Amino acid sequence: MVKDVGWKGFLSDDERYADVINGIGCNGEQVVKKEDLQDLDTQTGFLRKILHSRKGSIKIRDCLRKVAFGTNFAIIGIENQETMDYSIPLRNMSYDVDAYEKQASKIRKEVRKFQKGLSPGEYLYGFRKSDRLFPAVTFILYSGTKSWEGPKSLYDMLDFTDIPEELKQLVSDYKINIVEIRKLEDTSVFKTDVRQVFDFIRCSNDKHALKQLVETDDYYKNMEEDAFDVAVQYTNVTELIEAKEYYEKEGSVDMCKALTELIEDGKQEGREEGREEGREEGIL
Repeated sequence: MVKDVGWKGFLSDDERYADVINGIGCNGEQVVKKEDLQDLDTQTGFLRKILHSRKGSIKIRDCLRKVAFGTNFAIIGIENQETMDYSIPLRNMSYDVDAYEKQASKIRKEVRKFQKGLSPGEYLYGFRKSDRLFPAVTFILYSGTKSWEGPKSLYDMLDFTDIPEELKQLVSDYKINIVEIRKLEDTSVFKTDVRQVFDFIRCSNDKHALKQLVETDDYYKNMEEDAFDVAVQYTNVTELIEAKEYYEKEGSVDMCKALTELIEDGKQEGREEGREEGREEGIL
């Protein structure tokens, strides 16, 4: 839950949100600008009804934007996922369905208000022949240490044993868009500090790889605080979180200095322990 809050704060910056869309959804092409984004309510209609009765047990959609593409729009959500969810196609499908249902609900209100010239079906169902919905898509940023082994589509959750192939072909599938951050080979498609945060997560299990990363990119010497807060949650160097206040300056953090000094302190402690053990054993 803490990490979800961190990601939500980090991606509340529309420039970063647009960067994720461009990097993942547009092959790095700079199609979407921050000015193209509009914030949307992240709670689905179903969640709003039961949230109070089951508070804490419901996962609310992390981030959602209405994004302009020329004269059209798309509804694009971004989800943070760290643990394996073997039912995730259902959750994401409910998110996207809710995005469509909200649009349809607005159309129904308009149709009910202006009833002239409607066919019987248009009046009955509140949806005109010419009405269209904006497409909805969800990106899942998976940051877990294990490779994703969960389902990548609804088909992966269904038991088709003894089901005729002809009937199977009539069952609608629903795929999800998993982005395994730790497996990203090319983060250069990201143009904001989304790249540095992703790179930090990719190297988070190796102190020396982290040290090399932060020493070769000047950004880490003046890292945005909200980016730091997200990145350090995935490292085994837990002291980084505790040491944040010592390396903080005007809303940014010197990650390079913090990590280097902590690693050097660790080496020094190791040398001291080694000498102490040597003295006790009569070696020194």
